[in-house]
Amino acid sequence: MIARAAGNDAVAASAAAPVPAFGSFDIRTQDCIEFLRGLPSGSVDLIVTDPAYSGMNRHMRFGHGRIVGHYGKPDNARWFHEFSDDPESYAVFLGECQRVLRQDRHVYIMFDSFSMLSLGALVRNFFDVKGVVVWDKVHLGMGHYFRRRHEHIVFASKGRRKLLRRDLPDVWAVPRIHRAAYPTQKPVKLFELMVEASGEPGFLVCDPFCGSGSSGIAALLHGCDFIGADIDARAADIARDRLTALVARGRDPLEPAAPGRSLSQPLRQLRS
Repeated sequence: MIARAAGNDAVAASAAAPVPAFGSFDIRTQDCIEFLRGLPSGSVDLIVTDPAYSGMNRHMRFGHGRIVGHYGKPDNARWFHEFSDDPESYAVFLGECQRVLRQDRHVYIMFDSFSMLSLGALVRNFFDVKGVVVWDKVHLGMGHYFRRRHEHIVFASKGRRKLLRRDLPDVWAVPRIHRAAYPTQKPVKLFELMVEASGEPGFLVCDPFCGSGSSGIAALLHGCDFIGADIDARAADIARDRLTALVARGRDPLEPAAPGRSLSQPLRQLRS
């Protein structure tokens, strides 16, 4: 059951400025497959997700990194659980996504360069792939060969549905986050573009790999409800606390507001 954060009414009543009514949310500590299997068929309106890629780390054997510490060591507190993204497991994941998504709705799935080559084509077995968006991180990242500056987002549909925005290119220049609170934290703006293009107020947005909750923040800002899960209890706690803070205080504690925009108002209100 999706519920609003407890205590929001009291906070809103005592605040000097009114707090806007955001959507409801539900964050669960579950494996992605277990989570999806617990949802009714055709129950979500939009899937936006950034799976925890294990392929590149496992096969390229990077071993050690400034952000993640010593990869693969069980006592490494800097790394969170990953999804074993072999083709068999990934097909099960995609099948469950296809089942829970309503007819005539969209799905966005993020890939790094390794998983895009090894798993990206599987999406066509379950959805009608409409294109690939490139996320330009603007600033150079780490890399053992060419330094990485982009990731991929496969955009697909179940049935027929037009985009709500037709002015978006297929390259999104959204600066990556420096010194993030979560190892693989993605910018809220990245998910906002997905929600703006494919979501409507009142839609239920789903993320089976919610991590730090950036996708949930984007959903709530646009008047959507959100349901998400992460296998790591630490990540689920971060996401839950983050969305609770947004609902209670109108502020995202993990990502400052962009210049000229206050997170105390959803974008739909700013544009009215």
